[in-house]
Amino acid sequence: MKLRQFVALAAMAAASPLYAADAASTAVLKQALEAQGGAQKLRAVKTVAFESSGYRNMLEQSERPEGPWLVAFLDITELHDHEYKALRRDVKMAVPPAQQWNTSLVVSGDVAMNAFGANQVPGNSADVKRAGESMALSPERVLLSALDAADTHLEASQVMHGVPHQVLAFTLDGAPVRIYLNQYTHLPFAVDYAGPLAHTAYGAFIGDATQRVTWTFWRLDKSGLRYPMQWDYQLNGMADRTLMLRKLKVDAPFDPALTTIPEAVAARYKPQAPAPGPDTTPLGAKRTEIVPGIVQIEASWDVAIVDQGDGLVVIEAPISSNYSKQVLDEAARRYPGKRVKAVVSTSDSWPHLAGIREYAARGIPIYALGLSEPIVRRTLAAPHTRQPDSLQRAPRKPELHWVRGKTVIGSGPNRVELYPIMGATTERQMMAYFPQHRLLYGSDPFQKRQDGSYTAAQPVSELVQAVAREQLAVDRFFMMHLPPAPYSELLAVEGEAD
Repeated sequence: MKLRQFVALAAMAAASPLYAADAASTAVLKQALEAQGGAQKLRAVKTVAFESSGYRNMLEQSERPEGPWLVAFLDITELHDHEYKALRRDVKMAVPPAQQWNTSLVVSGDVAMNAFGANQVPGNSADVKRAGESMALSPERVLLSALDAADTHLEASQVMHGVPHQVLAFTLDGAPVRIYLNQYTHLPFAVDYAGPLAHTAYGAFIGDATQRVTWTFWRLDKSGLRYPMQWDYQLNGMADRTLMLRKLKVDAPFDPALTTIPEAVAARYKPQAPAPGPDTTPLGAKRTEIVPGIVQIEASWDVAIVDQGDGLVVIEAPISSNYSKQVLDEAARRYPGKRVKAVVSTSDSWPHLAGIREYAARGIPIYALGLSEPIVRRTLAAPHTRQPDSLQRAPRKPELHWVRGKTVIGSGPNRVELYPIMGATTERQMMAYFPQHRLLYGSDPFQKRQDGSYTAAQPVSELVQAVAREQLAVDRFFMMHLPPAPYSELLAVEGEAD
């Protein structure tokens, strides 16, 4: 290459937006790192441990999908060991008045363990991936992650809460990260991420998801590190959870046993095993024919298939498109040649309706409660570009039927009648009634404990009141998580208080 050509190409490169953005992002990053304590000090941090309290909005379970939401209270203790790539997270979650869970996640190197109370079980590769992302995007590491990334660049500045913010962007595990830097303080105000970490809990059900964590109430720690004490999370713009740190320890001594996975557990860890999730949940193996032509497929998420002679009606479309595919395969196997003429989704809970997209993709009519129209349409319209399903690959206008009062599907002995329940806690659920069999499907307002008692008298009473209001004659009932049982059990509970 001639010298003149080389000089010309070098000048073009120096003038290109990419080169300018890289130079600009480096300057902005240096400013942000200094504001937080300096790159050298952040690099030297080996461990960060904190205790926090807060709450989670149960977005996937709530009576109204736009809020206000049911709340679970949280107490979380977390340890980041950057030197040995280890993380421990202990969570106490309570839903008053009676429900409480204690869980722990330990990730050490490339091995993960989950604990539920005293029960320790191997984790999975997704646990390892998400733990690594949690640490890479933590307040003490996110700026360094941007500094170390090969594609860090500046995007257009944004005004948030009236304050201008510079936007640094890069990729982590193939997904975009955006850091919003307060232009006055130069500290990171918020971080957006659309990778695996965003697709946990109910984020696993909603297609493409972006998690935003906003950091406020900054503290100058005695270590010289500035650290945010309040963390507010959003998922696709919905308020997810809020944590307030009570204690913060930087490079404090800790018991190595906290991040040690017992050999017996580590030996059972299978890095190649598929991570559990909505798309890998198998269909239940137990099939119960409640009456001729009405089959309940029992699993963590039950589905019923109703043979009406001229076609089939599926009750519930839970979890995922892949789960619905398994249900439709079972229907074709059990009733060869019969078309599925309708699917009924009785609840607005995210896990209950995430599978309707497969039915929409196949042109199968969908019946849902009229009050659930916004969340149903949002589910059907949600992009699934990260893991495309049938509807993403071949978009199709869904056939939707909204239930606002008594709605009949089919005729004959397995005719089904749909009714809104309309209770205080069951506002967004409906029941399905089979009059010829005096059989009721009650959606999922309550469950049954191991001792045979029901979880709450209030929703039981609401279902009983709805049956009385519609003057239905019921001998037996079944539900999303309950096999057939005598209806008299509910009448006995309905007169009691919790």
